[in-house]
Amino acid sequence: MQTKGDFARFNYVAIFFHWIVAALILANILIAWQFSWVQGPMRLLAFQAHKSIGITVLLLSVLRILWRAVSTLPPFPETMRSWEKEASKIVEKGFYFIMLALPLSGWAIVSTSDLGVPTILYGVVHWPDIPVISTLPIDWKLRAYGTSVDAHHLLAKITYALVAFHVLAALRHQFIKRDYVLARMIPSLAPRPVDLRE
Repeated sequence: MQTKGDFARFNYVAIFFHWIVAALILANILIAWQFSWVQGPMRLLAFQAHKSIGITVLLLSVLRILWRAVSTLPPFPETMRSWEKEASKIVEKGFYFIMLALPLSGWAIVSTSDLGVPTILYGVVHWPDIPVISTLPIDWKLRAYGTSVDAHHLLAKITYALVAFHVLAALRHQFIKRDYVLARMIPSLAPRPVDLRE
């Protein structure tokens, strides 16, 4: 008899980190898309929400990486080809890079901006600027600001590509290959017990 307990999935802590970070990144993408038209107090609220979520993603990603270092990963399903496994590893590393670099570049933007708007996480906790770059001479600070903005926009585009590739790959495994790869992160999709005596 095959049971759900036999199915190689991620542990529940890893699953939590995956979905909460994914939801926060999606929320921040949607908020960022509003920047071009929101004005007045709503614009300030949107930016504060964007910054708050970004810092949360950064902190959760650090915890996720630490958890990954001490936990055991489930093996890839035997149905996956070698190139699929390698592609999966590359995308995973890409996401870890983005989860750190994207909020860090956003933090650098805030720290070098001449607007001087403080970051208040969720309207409660004051989050400081990056000490080193926030005290740079004005000309260096302007360069750092421009570089940070360019990096943030580039990283956002890379994020869109990674998300699209990741989602399409997951759907392919679930609906075309039907090999339960998606069930590694959604255990309810795992194969149901099959009684071989039937």
